[in-house]
Amino acid sequence: MEKTRTQMTGDKPKIHPAVDVEAPPPTAPLISRGLATSEKGGSSQSQQQPPLPLRTMPAAMQSSKPQKTRSCCCKCVCWTVGLLVLLLVIVGATAGILYLVFKPKIPNYSVDSLSISDLRLNFDMSLYAKFDVKITANNPNKKIGIYYEKGGLLSVWYTNTKLCAGSIPKFYQGHQNITKLDVSLTGQTQYGSTLLRALQEQQQTGRIPLDLKVDAPVSIKLGRLKLRKVTILGDCLLVVDSLSTNNLISIKASNCRFKLKL
Repeated sequence: MEKTRTQMTGDKPKIHPAVDVEAPPPTAPLISRGLATSEKGGSSQSQQQPPLPLRTMPAAMQSSKPQKTRSCCCKCVCWTVGLLVLLLVIVGATAGILYLVFKPKIPNYSVDSLSISDLRLNFDMSLYAKFDVKITANNPNKKIGIYYEKGGLLSVWYTNTKLCAGSIPKFYQGHQNITKLDVSLTGQTQYGSTLLRALQEQQQTGRIPLDLKVDAPVSIKLGRLKLRKVTILGDCLLVVDSLSTNNLISIKASNCRFKLKL
C-alpha cells in the first residue's frame, strides 16, 4: 500500500537522520555564552560588580620624588656656600698679597699755622669768620700714590658749632711726598652774639679749644692701577691762645686722628 501511495502521489520519500542516543548534548562556544550572559544581565552586572581598583605605585616609588627634590636643593645650597667661601678665600688672599707687596699706610696731616682774617658780627646778629690754615700732608707710602679728588672739605668747629669751612684743592701726591696746603675758610653762624661772647670769655683763659675736621675723598694708585674712591676722615683737636684778627695765633696743643672710610 505504501509503494502504491508513493507512486500515486509522486512525492519523494523523506529521509530522517538517525539520532545517536549515546552522544553528549551540543554545547555553545565560550565566547557566545559570555556574550549571551552579558546581554541578558548587562545592566545589573555593571551595578553589582565594583570597578577594578587603579593600579597604584609602590610606596618606595612615591616617596622617591620628594627625596630627589630635597637632594637637589641640598646640592644647590652646598654649591652656593662653597662658591662663596672660595670667593672669600680668593679676595682675602688677594688683599693679603697686596698688603704684603705695597704695605699701605694712612697719610698723616699736621696743622702748621692758623690765622684769623676776620671775625665780626653782622647786622643780622650772625657771626662771620674767615680763617687761614696752613696744613702739611705727608704720604709715607713707597709704592702708593694718592689722588685728592674734588669735594674735599676742611672745617673749624667750636663746641659743636661750625665757624667756617673751605675746600681742599684737587691734586696728586706721589710716593713719599710731602705737600703743604694753604686753605682759606669762611663761614657765617646764627646766634653770633652768644657765640662771640663765649669765645671772648674763653680767650681770657688763654686756652681756646677748636676742632679742625678733614673730609677728603681720594683715589689710591697701586703701581699703574687706580682704585675706586675712599674717604680720609680726620679730626684735629687744637688749643690756641687767642682769636685776635690779623695776628699769628699760637697753637698750644694739637691731637690729630685719621681713618679711611670705604
